[in-house]
Amino acid sequence: MINKVIKPKERILITSTRLFHSQGYNSTGINQIIKEAKVAKATMYEHFKSKDELAIEFLNRRHLFWFNELQKHTKNKVELKEKIISSFEFIASMNKNENFNGCVFLNILSEIKTSNKLILTTIQKHKSDLREYFFKITNDKKISDLIYILFEGAIIESQLYRDNWPISKSINFLNNYIK
Repeated sequence: MINKVIKPKERILITSTRLFHSQGYNSTGINQIIKEAKVAKATMYEHFKSKDELAIEFLNRRHLFWFNELQKHTKNKVELKEKIISSFEFIASMNKNENFNGCVFLNILSEIKTSNKLILTTIQKHKSDLREYFFKITNDKKISDLIYILFEGAIIESQLYRDNWPISKSINFLNNYIK
């Protein structure tokens, strides 16, 4: 098997992903990313003009990854109820795989200034796409928004308690109220 060399830009993104997940956005410095990615400072700034630009690339990639995984998790579900329940089960799966780190979009949101429109817009796009995902499933704006809010709450509370009980409670509620 031929050992594939990872290009500098990809090493920067892999390193920043790991560090943003484990340390948070504000606690991760550019110099740490440069050192751990084993790139020169000039290389870093050749690919990303700022830490915010790196964060946007990270969030855009995370968005694609996250929705791809959600689609894979729910693809065999046909009925409305089972598709929605499977979406919540996806959170539990992500919690297991990512040690209850929660939503990286909301984690970064809590760390940036509200004046940071570029990152804020990227986060809002992810959340708008999630709302749209639930709308496509339900074809009902009021119901889809309530499911979205329940979904977001389940993510936050499971991160807070480092447990999937909020997801289980949400699934129980949905089982009783969705036909």
